[in-house]
Amino acid sequence: MHIVSRKTLKEAATRLSGSRIGLDAWFRIASRAEWRSLEDIRKTYPSADGVIIGDKKYVVFNVCGNKFRLIVKLEYRYQKIFIKHVLTHAEYDKEDWKK
Repeated sequence: MHIVSRKTLKEAATRLSGSRIGLDAWFRIASRAEWRSLEDIRKTYPSADGVIIGDKKYVVFNVCGNKFRLIVKLEYRYQKIFIKHVLTHAEYDKEDWKK
């Protein structure tokens, strides 16, 4: 998978203490993956959830020992992952990211 943009992950690792190792691990795994569906993702990340907001579909990963939420948009056909947000549980629960 091609990940757009790693810069977002690096910024999150700077902002969120204790997230760097987990986000780097997710990046390494995801960039080597050839996911074609949420079911494929769940073979590697069983807790990954699909979220639909309007006409857009996202995948939410629990990362860093379930301390943070990584929200991405996947284009399976083109093997691309677009990083949307990296949030703490509190930020995720506010649901501002859905707007």
